[in-house]
Amino acid sequence: MGCFTWEELCAVVGNTKTAESLARSYVKKGYIQSVKRGLYVAVDLATGEAAVSKFRIAGKITTTSYVSHHAAFEYYGCANQVSYQVEVSSDSVFAPFEYAGITYAYLASRISGGIITRPDGVRVTDTERTVLDGIQDFEKIMGVEELLRCLELLPTVKEENLLAHLSVYDKQVLYQKTGYILEHFRDAWSLSDNFFAACEAKIGKSKRYLYKPSVHEKMKYNRRWRLVVPYDLLRKTDKGVNVDAEI
Repeated sequence: MGCFTWEELCAVVGNTKTAESLARSYVKKGYIQSVKRGLYVAVDLATGEAAVSKFRIAGKITTTSYVSHHAAFEYYGCANQVSYQVEVSSDSVFAPFEYAGITYAYLASRISGGIITRPDGVRVTDTERTVLDGIQDFEKIMGVEELLRCLELLPTVKEENLLAHLSVYDKQVLYQKTGYILEHFRDAWSLSDNFFAACEAKIGKSKRYLYKPSVHEKMKYNRRWRLVVPYDLLRKTDKGVNVDAEI
């Protein structure tokens, strides 16, 4: 299994007493390591390190846990910055913990869809939900510059999946931010006019900030998306359409 819970160990062994003895023995011999209470990982005897990735471990922390946000971008090979934190969403709360120099940080699941199990066993948000989670929470997780770098490294998305997840989120501000940010990637991802029209139809009349600007940051108002945005968002990225110049 590579990474397994105490309950799974007991099921394999047959009873708790034998499982306790086996776990103590294997930890002492270096065959397995305790990730946290009730969670173990097999050790690669050649390296002395975990035999599975941090992403596999993340998916075993709770029965509903999965890799999300910046960690999901990293899993897909689209993160610009090396991170020693794995964002883990779950229906049930767990205390953040550290294992092998990596912090596993809990984030509440915002929606239930868009979670897939990859061939390597990793439970992770699909690329479209990863994009939306990133846009929803970038101020708390990664900042706008890292979000844009992650997006420009993502080869493509399916706009029908984006719209499906957006409808479940059902938040006007997320439609606003998604429409505005993804306009910069409409050509690279072949996003249709219908996609942006669908987003625009859901934004309502509220005027908001894309993010809280620094004291000296130059901002301006985008009429289409009813957002106060950086004067030139593309100064933070090397790819996309300069929609800011059209305002």
